[in-house]
Amino acid sequence: MPSSQTADQRDQPDQPDQRPYHHGDLRRAILGAALDVIATDGPSALSLRDLARRAGVSHAAPAHHFKDRTGLLTAIAAEGYELLAAALADADDLRDAGVRYVRFATGHPAHFQVMFTPELLRANDLELTTAKALAGERLRSAVSDAPAGRGPDPRLAGVAAWSLAHGFATLLLSHNLDGPVGDQDPEEVFRTLAGMLFQSKSS
Repeated sequence: MPSSQTADQRDQPDQPDQRPYHHGDLRRAILGAALDVIATDGPSALSLRDLARRAGVSHAAPAHHFKDRTGLLTAIAAEGYELLAAALADADDLRDAGVRYVRFATGHPAHFQVMFTPELLRANDLELTTAKALAGERLRSAVSDAPAGRGPDPRLAGVAAWSLAHGFATLLLSHNLDGPVGDQDPEEVFRTLAGMLFQSKSS
């Protein structure tokens, strides 16, 4: 009985010192562990209790930072949009923005998967909406600077450009392009595709 009681006490949220926050940045540690799980098994495999075990902390510790599973996934999506916005900053032209989009998706597949699964997220989260708006602005800027963006409907030009980059990245990550792309550099393949459909300023 005493040993069982001690084990129970280790899981109590009011005794965090029993499982020390030894990472220096517990939030980052939990996010990193979650991204590993998503990359391997998908978002449905996420469990806050399992992530706490991986991080070596109380099972209640992740809730202090994310409240619940939806909060954790929302934080991952917000971080993903921030990374995407940074990747799109200072793109040379529309084609370069598309290449950067594909590079982001292949470099951050777990973020990419969560970002575009809205039913997993808390849509009104301020961090998420702010990061999403910034990434969207970077995409619109790339379109407006391109010849295609000066057409009768720049918004549709943006949808077309986004659809090409997003569709290519999604097909690539789901291994549907293993045959056509093969050993070729995906970014170079995308440059070729974009050149077929959109004329960039540098062309």
